[in-house]
Amino acid sequence: MSEQQPVISQALALVVESLKQQQILPIDWVDNSTISRTKDQAHGDFASNLAMIAAKTAKKNPRELAQTIVAMLPASDMISKVEIAGPGFINFFLDDNARFAILDTIMEQKGDFGTSEEFAGQKIQVEFVSANPTSSLHVGHGRGAAFGMSVANLLEAVGYQVGREYYVNDAGRQMDILATSTYLRYLELCGEPIVFPTNAYQGDYVKDIAKPIKKQHGDSLKTAWEHMLLNVPADAQYQIDANGEKVCVSGDKEAHIDGLIANAKANLGDNYQIFHEAALSTILADIQDDLADFNVHFDQWFSEKSIQDAIVPALELLEQRGFLYQKDGNLWFKSTEFGDEKDRVVRRANGQFTYFASDIAYHKDKLDRGYDKIIDVWGSDHHGYIKRVKAALTAMGYDAQRMDVILVQFVTLWRGTEQIQMSSRSGQFVTLRELRQEVGNDAARFYYVARKPEQHIDFDLELAKSHTKDNAVYYIQYAHARICRVLERTEERGIKVDDKAGKAHQHLLTQSVETDLLSLLASYPEVLRRAAVNYEPHLLTNYLKDLASLFHGWYNDNRILPKDGETPTQDELDLMQARLRLSKSVRQVIQNGLILLGLTAPTSM
Repeated sequence: MSEQQPVISQALALVVESLKQQQILPIDWVDNSTISRTKDQAHGDFASNLAMIAAKTAKKNPRELAQTIVAMLPASDMISKVEIAGPGFINFFLDDNARFAILDTIMEQKGDFGTSEEFAGQKIQVEFVSANPTSSLHVGHGRGAAFGMSVANLLEAVGYQVGREYYVNDAGRQMDILATSTYLRYLELCGEPIVFPTNAYQGDYVKDIAKPIKKQHGDSLKTAWEHMLLNVPADAQYQIDANGEKVCVSGDKEAHIDGLIANAKANLGDNYQIFHEAALSTILADIQDDLADFNVHFDQWFSEKSIQDAIVPALELLEQRGFLYQKDGNLWFKSTEFGDEKDRVVRRANGQFTYFASDIAYHKDKLDRGYDKIIDVWGSDHHGYIKRVKAALTAMGYDAQRMDVILVQFVTLWRGTEQIQMSSRSGQFVTLRELRQEVGNDAARFYYVARKPEQHIDFDLELAKSHTKDNAVYYIQYAHARICRVLERTEERGIKVDDKAGKAHQHLLTQSVETDLLSLLASYPEVLRRAAVNYEPHLLTNYLKDLASLFHGWYNDNRILPKDGETPTQDELDLMQARLRLSKSVRQVIQNGLILLGLTAPTSM
C-alpha cells in the first residue's frame, strides 16, 4: 500500500461510520470496497468503488450515493480534488507534495519498499517441483520451479512465514522401475544377454549409475538373465497400424516390468537397496544441484518413505468416519461423496498402498504441522487429482479450503519459427540444465513466470537471448544498468549526486511522463500484494516491463547530465538532481522486483 492510500482509506472509513450512524447503511455492514490506482492520470491518482459496493444495501443509485460520500469526506492537505466518474467511481487527485512523497518512502525503505507485515504470524507452505527422482529435470519442471519459488518469495514479502518443500517420491513404483533398470544395466556390464524392457528407463544415465556398482562389487551381485525371466509375463510387442499408429499386438509392458522388479528383489534380497539407493542418490543429487544453480531453494526435502508409517493411521481415520469400503479385494475411498467422478483405490488386493494413499497421509501431515494454508504447484495433467485430495482432507475432518492447488501448463520450445522436438533422444534442450545453459538463468526464470500459470508457454530461445527491447527481461535489466551508468558518469564528471538537492527541487519534475513515473512507482506495493495473494507473479513481470518502458522513453527524450564540455546553469543542475533522485527510485524498485523473481539486477550490460 502506498503512502497516500491510507489517507484515502481512513477518510472513507469515517464516511462509512457516518453512513451507519445515519442508518443509510446497517450497523453490521462490512466494507469490501477497494481503492485502486487509476490507469489514466486524467481520472486522478486513486479510485474507490465504495459507492457501487454499498449502493444496493443503501437502496440508492450509485452516483447518488457517491455524491453523498464525497460531501461527507473530511478535508485533507494530501487530497487536492475529488471527482465522481462513470457509474459511481470516486476519483481522488493528490496534492503535489503527496505525489512526491513516494520518493521519500523509496529512499528510506530501499530494499524493503513494497513489502509489508500484513500476513505476519500466518504460516504457509509452498510445495513445488516434486518431480520423481528418476531422471534429470526437464523444461516443464523448470516452469514449476521458477513459478513456485517466485510465489514463495512474494508471499514472504507480504509477511507470511513460508516453508518451501520438495516432496521426494522415493518409495513408489517408479523408483522400483529405476532401481531394476539400473540392475539390468549392471547385468549387461556383467555380460548377461539382457533384452531391455519396453517400460524400463532407457537413458544412458542409467548405465552411468550402474558402472560404479560394477566397479565396486564386480560380478558378485549377478543373476543369470534366464533366472530374472522366471514367471515373468512377456513384454509388450508393437506394430505400426494402417494409420501409422504404434499399437500393442501382444504381451503386457506393465506386468513384464513388475515381474522383473519382483525377481530382482527376490534374487538380491537386502542387496536390492544397493541399486535403489544408488539410483535415488545419483538422480536426487543431480536435481538438487540443478535447482540450486537455478536459484531455487527448499527448506525441506520431504521423503515419501518417511510418511509410510502414517498411511495406516490416515486410512483408519477415514474408516472410522465411514468413508472406506472393500470391493474386489481392493480398499476404496468414497470420493464420489465429495464430487469426484469415481471412488478411488487406496490399497490394492495385493496389500500395496496406492500413490493416492501416500498423498492422503502426506497432506494430512502437512496440515498437522501447523500450516494455516498449503499450496501445491502441479503440472496441468494433474487436474483430476485436485478433487480427490481435497475430498480426502474433508473426509478426515480438515478444512479443504486450507489447500490451494496451482496448475502450470506445459512449455514448448522454439528457435525462431522452428519448434524444438522434445524427444529424450534428440539431445536438444530437453533438460532444464540445457535450457539454462542456452539462455541463462535470468531469461529462463523471467519467461517461465511472465504468463499466467494456466497459459501455455511458447518459449522462443532466440528472443530470450536477444539484446533488444522485444526481450522483456533484457529491457528491464538494461533500465537498471542504464541508471547505474548515469550515476557513475555523474560522479566521474565531478558532480555529486545530492539527494537533498533532488528533494528540494523535485517540484521541477512537471512533465506528464514524470508524473506517470511517480504514479507507477507508488503503485508497486499494491502490485506486489496482488501478485502475492493471487499467486500471480506475472503481475510483477508486467509491472516491471511497464516501468522499464516508461523510464527508457523518458530518458531518451530528456537529458539528465549536461553535455561534455558544457557548464550547466544552476537551474539545469537543480533539474538534474531532481531527475537523478527520480532515476534512483526507479532503479530501486526495479531491483526489488527482480530480486523477488529470483533475477539479478546488473549494474552494467
